Amino acid sequence: MIKQNFYYPSADGATRIHAICWIPDGKPKAILQIIHGMVEFIDRYDEFARYLVSHGYLVCGEDHLGHGESVISEDRHGFFGKNGNAWVIADIHKLREIMTEKYPDAQYLMLGHSMGSFLVRQYITEENCEYAKGLSGVVVMGTGWQPNAVLKLGRWIAKMNGLEQVGKRSKLIDYMSFGSYLKKIPNPRTISDWLTKDNDIVDQYVANPWCQFHFTPNGYYHMFSGMIKAHDINRMKNLPEGMPLLLTSGAEDPVGNWGKGVQKAYMVYLENTKCAVDIRLYEDDRHEILNETDRAEVFNDLRLFFDHCLEVYRETYGVVPMDSVYGEKEN
Repeated sequence: MIKQNFYYPSADGATRIHAICWIPDGKPKAILQIIHGMVEFIDRYDEFARYLVSHGYLVCGEDHLGHGESVISEDRHGFFGKNGNAWVIADIHKLREIMTEKYPDAQYLMLGHSMGSFLVRQYITEENCEYAKGLSGVVVMGTGWQPNAVLKLGRWIAKMNGLEQVGKRSKLIDYMSFGSYLKKIPNPRTISDWLTKDNDIVDQYVANPWCQFHFTPNGYYHMFSGMIKAHDINRMKNLPEGMPLLLTSGAEDPVGNWGKGVQKAYMVYLENTKCAVDIRLYEDDRHEILNETDRAEVFNDLRLFFDHCLEVYRETYGVVPMDSVYGEKEN
Protein backbone atom coordinates (compact mmCIF):
# COMPACT_ATOMS: atom_id res chain seq x y z
CA MET A 1 0.00 0.00 0.00
CA ILE A 2 1.10 3.55 -0.75
CA LYS A 3 -0.22 6.55 1.21
CA GLN A 4 0.20 9.63 -0.94
CA ASN A 5 -0.29 13.27 0.07
CA PHE A 6 -0.82 15.80 -2.71
CA TYR A 7 -2.27 19.25 -3.38
CA TYR A 8 -4.36 20.95 -6.04
CA PRO A 9 -5.71 24.50 -6.49
CA SER A 10 -8.99 25.32 -4.78
CA ALA A 11 -11.86 26.90 -6.66
CA ASP A 12 -11.34 29.94 -4.40
CA GLY A 13 -8.24 30.81 -6.43
CA ALA A 14 -6.02 31.27 -3.39
CA THR A 15 -5.84 28.01 -1.41
CA ARG A 16 -4.00 24.75 -2.01
CA ILE A 17 -6.34 21.88 -1.21
CA HIS A 18 -4.62 19.06 0.67
CA ALA A 19 -5.63 15.53 -0.33
CA ILE A 20 -4.61 11.97 0.50
CA CYS A 21 -4.78 8.75 -1.50
CA TRP A 22 -4.47 5.30 0.03
CA ILE A 23 -3.44 3.14 -2.94
CA PRO A 24 -3.50 -0.67 -2.92
CA ASP A 25 -0.88 -2.86 -4.55
CA GLY A 26 -2.04 -3.80 -8.01
CA LYS A 27 -5.08 -2.54 -9.90
CA PRO A 28 -7.77 -1.14 -7.55
CA LYS A 29 -11.18 -2.77 -7.72
CA ALA A 30 -12.81 0.67 -7.30
CA ILE A 31 -12.23 4.17 -5.89
CA LEU A 32 -13.94 5.47 -2.75
CA GLN A 33 -13.87 9.23 -2.19
CA ILE A 34 -14.53 10.24 1.42
CA ILE A 35 -16.04 13.64 2.20
CA HIS A 36 -15.17 14.47 5.80
CA GLY A 37 -17.20 16.31 8.41
CA MET A 38 -17.13 19.62 10.23
CA VAL A 39 -14.07 20.50 12.34
CA GLU A 40 -11.98 17.51 11.33
CA PHE A 41 -9.69 16.47 8.45
CA ILE A 42 -9.32 13.59 6.01
CA ASP A 43 -6.45 11.78 7.76
CA ARG A 44 -8.84 10.89 10.61
CA TYR A 45 -10.15 8.21 8.23
CA ASP A 46 -6.79 6.43 8.01
CA GLU A 47 -7.85 3.23 9.82
CA PHE A 48 -10.95 2.77 7.66
CA ALA A 49 -9.02 3.61 4.50
CA ARG A 50 -6.33 1.04 5.27
CA TYR A 51 -9.00 -1.57 5.90
CA LEU A 52 -10.57 -0.95 2.49
CA VAL A 53 -7.17 -0.91 0.79
CA SER A 54 -6.55 -4.38 2.23
CA HIS A 55 -9.64 -5.45 0.27
CA GLY A 56 -8.49 -3.90 -2.99
CA TYR A 57 -10.11 -0.46 -2.86
CA LEU A 58 -8.34 2.83 -3.51
CA VAL A 59 -9.46 5.50 -1.03
CA CYS A 60 -9.06 9.25 -1.43
CA GLY A 61 -10.28 12.45 0.19
CA GLU A 62 -9.41 16.11 0.71
CA ASP A 63 -9.38 18.62 3.53
CA HIS A 64 -12.18 21.06 2.76
CA LEU A 65 -11.60 24.79 2.71
CA GLY A 66 -11.17 25.97 6.29
CA HIS A 67 -10.07 22.53 7.51
CA GLY A 68 -6.87 20.59 8.12
CA GLU A 69 -4.04 21.63 5.81
CA SER A 70 -6.36 23.42 3.36
CA VAL A 71 -5.95 26.82 4.98
CA ILE A 72 -3.81 29.83 4.16
CA SER A 73 -3.41 30.70 7.86
CA GLU A 74 -4.58 29.13 11.11
CA ASP A 75 -7.21 31.83 11.71
CA ARG A 76 -8.99 30.69 8.55
CA HIS A 77 -10.07 27.40 10.10
CA GLY A 78 -13.85 27.34 9.91
CA PHE A 79 -13.90 30.01 7.16
CA PHE A 80 -15.02 29.13 3.60
CA GLY A 81 -14.88 32.49 1.83
CA LYS A 82 -17.28 34.52 -0.31
CA ASN A 83 -18.61 31.63 -2.42
CA GLY A 84 -17.83 28.99 0.18
CA ASN A 85 -20.44 26.33 -0.47
CA ALA A 86 -19.93 26.44 -4.23
CA TRP A 87 -16.16 26.33 -3.78
CA VAL A 88 -16.27 23.32 -1.44
CA ILE A 89 -18.48 21.41 -3.89
CA ALA A 90 -16.16 22.37 -6.76
CA ASP A 91 -13.11 21.15 -4.80
CA ILE A 92 -14.83 17.83 -4.12
CA HIS A 93 -15.62 17.44 -7.80
CA LYS A 94 -12.10 18.42 -8.81
CA LEU A 95 -10.66 15.56 -6.75
CA ARG A 96 -13.05 13.18 -8.50
CA GLU A 97 -11.84 14.48 -11.87
CA ILE A 98 -8.20 14.00 -10.83
CA MET A 99 -8.82 10.43 -9.72
CA THR A 100 -10.95 9.56 -12.75
CA GLU A 101 -8.21 10.82 -15.06
CA LYS A 102 -5.66 8.61 -13.28
CA TYR A 103 -7.94 5.56 -13.15
CA PRO A 104 -10.42 5.95 -16.03
CA ASP A 105 -11.67 2.36 -15.84
CA ALA A 106 -12.29 2.23 -12.09
CA GLN A 107 -15.80 2.34 -10.67
CA TYR A 108 -16.36 5.32 -8.37
CA LEU A 109 -18.02 5.43 -4.94
CA MET A 110 -18.60 8.27 -2.48
CA LEU A 111 -19.07 8.43 1.29
CA GLY A 112 -19.91 11.62 3.18
CA HIS A 113 -19.89 11.86 6.97
CA SER A 114 -21.67 14.48 9.12
CA MET A 115 -21.26 17.84 7.35
CA GLY A 116 -19.83 15.72 4.57
CA SER A 117 -23.10 13.77 4.47
CA PHE A 118 -24.96 16.96 3.57
CA LEU A 119 -22.24 17.88 1.09
CA VAL A 120 -22.51 14.53 -0.69
CA ARG A 121 -26.31 14.81 -0.68
CA GLN A 122 -25.96 18.21 -2.32
CA TYR A 123 -23.18 17.04 -4.64
CA ILE A 124 -25.18 14.22 -6.23
CA THR A 125 -27.97 16.65 -7.11
CA GLU A 126 -25.69 19.28 -8.68
CA GLU A 127 -26.11 20.08 -12.38
CA ASN A 128 -29.57 18.48 -12.42
CA CYS A 129 -28.10 15.29 -10.91
CA GLU A 130 -25.40 15.02 -13.59
CA TYR A 131 -22.73 14.61 -10.88
CA ALA A 132 -24.47 11.44 -9.70
CA LYS A 133 -24.04 9.79 -13.08
CA GLY A 134 -21.11 7.43 -13.13
CA LEU A 135 -21.21 6.79 -9.38
CA SER A 136 -21.58 3.13 -8.46
CA GLY A 137 -22.98 3.94 -5.02
CA VAL A 138 -23.18 6.53 -2.26
CA VAL A 139 -23.03 6.27 1.54
CA VAL A 140 -24.62 9.05 3.57
CA MET A 141 -23.25 8.69 7.11
CA GLY A 142 -24.01 10.60 10.30
CA THR A 143 -26.68 12.67 8.58
CA GLY A 144 -29.97 14.20 9.72
CA TRP A 145 -32.91 16.31 8.69
CA GLN A 146 -33.30 19.88 9.91
CA PRO A 147 -36.41 21.91 9.04
CA ASN A 148 -35.64 24.54 6.41
CA ALA A 149 -37.03 27.25 8.70
CA VAL A 150 -34.36 26.38 11.29
CA LEU A 151 -31.61 26.38 8.67
CA LYS A 152 -32.75 29.72 7.24
CA LEU A 153 -32.85 31.23 10.74
CA GLY A 154 -29.33 30.00 11.41
CA ARG A 155 -28.17 31.39 8.10
CA TRP A 156 -29.75 34.78 8.87
CA ILE A 157 -28.06 34.92 12.29
CA ALA A 158 -24.75 34.02 10.67
CA LYS A 159 -25.19 36.79 8.11
CA MET A 160 -25.99 39.30 10.85
CA ASN A 161 -22.73 38.34 12.59
CA GLY A 162 -20.66 39.22 9.51
CA LEU A 163 -19.66 36.92 6.67
CA GLU A 164 -16.37 38.52 5.69
CA GLN A 165 -14.61 38.54 9.06
CA VAL A 166 -12.07 35.73 9.05
CA GLY A 167 -11.48 35.47 12.79
CA LYS A 168 -15.06 36.13 13.93
CA ARG A 169 -16.78 33.42 16.01
CA SER A 170 -20.35 33.15 17.32
CA LYS A 171 -21.14 31.45 20.63
CA LEU A 172 -24.86 31.79 19.85
CA ILE A 173 -24.65 29.76 16.64
CA ASP A 174 -22.38 27.24 18.36
CA TYR A 175 -25.00 26.77 21.07
CA MET A 176 -27.85 26.54 18.56
CA SER A 177 -25.94 23.88 16.63
CA PHE A 178 -24.45 21.77 19.44
CA GLY A 179 -26.07 22.80 22.71
CA SER A 180 -28.26 19.70 23.06
CA TYR A 181 -25.78 17.06 21.89
CA LEU A 182 -24.82 15.79 25.36
CA LYS A 183 -28.33 15.56 26.81
CA LYS A 184 -28.58 11.79 26.33
CA ILE A 185 -24.95 10.98 27.15
CA PRO A 186 -24.65 9.48 30.66
CA ASN A 187 -21.91 11.10 32.76
CA PRO A 188 -19.98 12.75 29.90
CA ARG A 189 -16.26 13.26 30.52
CA THR A 190 -15.82 15.92 27.81
CA ILE A 191 -17.98 18.12 25.59
CA SER A 192 -17.12 15.77 22.70
CA ASP A 193 -18.41 12.52 24.22
CA TRP A 194 -21.34 12.53 21.78
CA LEU A 195 -18.89 11.49 19.05
CA THR A 196 -18.17 7.92 20.18
CA LYS A 197 -18.06 5.63 23.21
CA ASP A 198 -14.35 5.04 22.54
CA ASN A 199 -12.66 7.29 25.12
CA ASP A 200 -9.27 7.08 23.41
CA ILE A 201 -10.72 8.46 20.17
CA VAL A 202 -12.49 11.24 22.07
CA ASP A 203 -9.28 12.16 23.90
CA GLN A 204 -7.36 12.30 20.61
CA TYR A 205 -10.05 14.52 19.15
CA VAL A 206 -10.01 16.89 22.14
CA ALA A 207 -6.20 17.11 22.02
CA ASN A 208 -6.00 17.94 18.30
CA PRO A 209 -6.24 21.69 17.48
CA TRP A 210 -7.57 20.84 14.02
CA CYS A 211 -10.63 19.39 15.79
CA GLN A 212 -11.10 22.16 18.36
CA PHE A 213 -11.62 25.38 16.42
CA HIS A 214 -15.03 27.07 16.19
CA PHE A 215 -16.73 27.78 12.90
CA THR A 216 -16.95 31.38 11.74
CA PRO A 217 -20.34 32.89 10.83
CA ASN A 218 -19.14 32.56 7.23
CA GLY A 219 -18.60 28.81 7.69
CA TYR A 220 -22.00 28.35 9.30
CA TYR A 221 -23.73 30.39 6.60
CA HIS A 222 -22.32 28.25 3.81
CA MET A 223 -22.88 24.99 5.66
CA PHE A 224 -26.53 25.86 6.25
CA SER A 225 -26.87 26.92 2.60
CA GLY A 226 -25.57 23.54 1.48
CA MET A 227 -27.93 21.72 3.84
CA ILE A 228 -30.90 23.59 2.35
CA LYS A 229 -29.86 22.37 -1.10
CA ALA A 230 -29.36 18.84 0.22
CA HIS A 231 -32.96 18.86 1.55
CA ASP A 232 -34.47 20.11 -1.72
CA ILE A 233 -36.80 17.39 -2.99
CA ASN A 234 -37.00 18.93 -6.46
CA ARG A 235 -33.23 18.66 -6.84
CA MET A 236 -33.16 14.94 -6.07
CA LYS A 237 -35.94 13.77 -8.38
CA ASN A 238 -33.55 13.05 -11.27
CA LEU A 239 -31.09 10.90 -9.35
CA PRO A 240 -30.13 7.81 -11.37
CA GLU A 241 -32.59 4.96 -11.21
CA GLY A 242 -31.29 2.04 -9.19
CA MET A 243 -28.23 3.86 -7.79
CA PRO A 244 -27.43 2.26 -4.40
CA LEU A 245 -27.82 4.88 -1.66
CA LEU A 246 -27.17 3.86 1.93
CA LEU A 247 -28.03 6.06 4.90
CA THR A 248 -26.22 4.85 8.00
CA SER A 249 -25.67 6.28 11.48
CA GLY A 250 -25.49 5.47 15.13
CA ALA A 251 -28.91 5.15 16.74
CA GLU A 252 -27.65 7.45 19.53
CA ASP A 253 -26.32 10.13 17.18
CA PRO A 254 -27.65 13.60 18.10
CA VAL A 255 -26.92 14.93 14.58
CA GLY A 256 -29.59 12.52 13.32
CA ASN A 257 -31.94 13.32 16.22
CA TRP A 258 -31.20 9.89 17.70
CA GLY A 259 -32.26 8.08 14.54
CA LYS A 260 -35.39 10.08 13.73
CA GLY A 261 -33.68 12.48 11.35
CA VAL A 262 -31.96 9.64 9.50
CA GLN A 263 -35.28 7.83 9.10
CA LYS A 264 -36.85 11.06 7.81
CA ALA A 265 -34.12 11.44 5.19
CA TYR A 266 -34.50 7.77 4.23
CA MET A 267 -38.23 8.18 3.65
CA VAL A 268 -37.71 11.32 1.56
CA TYR A 269 -35.29 9.53 -0.77
CA LEU A 270 -37.47 6.43 -0.85
CA GLU A 271 -40.57 8.40 -1.83
CA ASN A 272 -38.99 10.94 -4.19
CA THR A 273 -36.23 9.10 -6.06
CA LYS A 274 -35.78 5.86 -7.96
CA CYS A 275 -32.54 5.07 -6.16
CA ALA A 276 -32.07 1.74 -4.38
CA VAL A 277 -32.29 3.32 -0.93
CA ASP A 278 -31.40 1.48 2.28
CA ILE A 279 -30.91 2.45 5.92
CA ARG A 280 -28.76 0.97 8.67
CA LEU A 281 -28.72 2.26 12.26
CA TYR A 282 -26.25 0.82 14.76
CA GLU A 283 -27.75 0.33 18.20
CA ASP A 284 -25.99 2.25 21.02
CA ASP A 285 -23.55 3.88 18.59
CA ARG A 286 -23.04 7.64 18.61
CA HIS A 287 -22.00 10.02 15.84
CA GLU A 288 -18.75 8.60 14.46
CA ILE A 289 -19.57 5.00 13.65
CA LEU A 290 -16.18 4.61 11.92
CA ASN A 291 -14.61 5.36 15.32
CA GLU A 292 -17.06 3.43 17.49
CA THR A 293 -16.28 0.45 19.71
CA ASP A 294 -17.97 -1.85 17.16
CA ARG A 295 -16.22 -0.32 14.16
CA ALA A 296 -14.97 -3.69 12.94
CA GLU A 297 -18.60 -4.60 12.25
CA VAL A 298 -19.22 -1.22 10.59
CA PHE A 299 -16.12 -1.60 8.39
CA ASN A 300 -17.23 -5.06 7.31
CA ASP A 301 -20.79 -3.94 6.55
CA LEU A 302 -19.59 -1.02 4.46
CA ARG A 303 -17.17 -3.20 2.51
CA LEU A 304 -20.01 -5.61 1.74
CA PHE A 305 -22.18 -2.69 0.64
CA PHE A 306 -19.43 -1.39 -1.66
CA ASP A 307 -18.90 -4.88 -3.12
CA HIS A 308 -22.65 -4.99 -3.71
CA CYS A 309 -22.57 -1.58 -5.42
CA LEU A 310 -19.91 -2.78 -7.86
CA GLU A 311 -22.00 -5.79 -8.76
CA VAL A 312 -25.13 -3.69 -9.21
CA TYR A 313 -23.25 -1.29 -11.47
CA ARG A 314 -21.96 -4.18 -13.54
CA GLU A 315 -25.54 -5.27 -13.99
CA THR A 316 -26.44 -1.75 -15.21
CA TYR A 317 -28.17 -0.76 -11.98
CA GLY A 318 -30.20 -3.93 -11.68
CA VAL A 319 -31.68 -3.76 -8.17
CA VAL A 320 -30.58 -6.46 -5.71
CA PRO A 321 -32.39 -6.82 -2.33
CA MET A 322 -30.28 -4.83 0.11
CA ASP A 323 -30.96 -7.18 3.03
CA SER A 324 -28.64 -9.67 1.38
CA VAL A 325 -25.52 -7.52 1.85
CA TYR A 326 -25.59 -7.52 5.65
CA GLY A 327 -24.72 -10.27 8.05
CA GLU A 328 -21.93 -11.87 6.03
CA LYS A 329 -18.65 -11.83 7.92
CA GLU A 330 -15.05 -12.08 6.80
CA ASN A 331 -13.57 -15.53 6.58
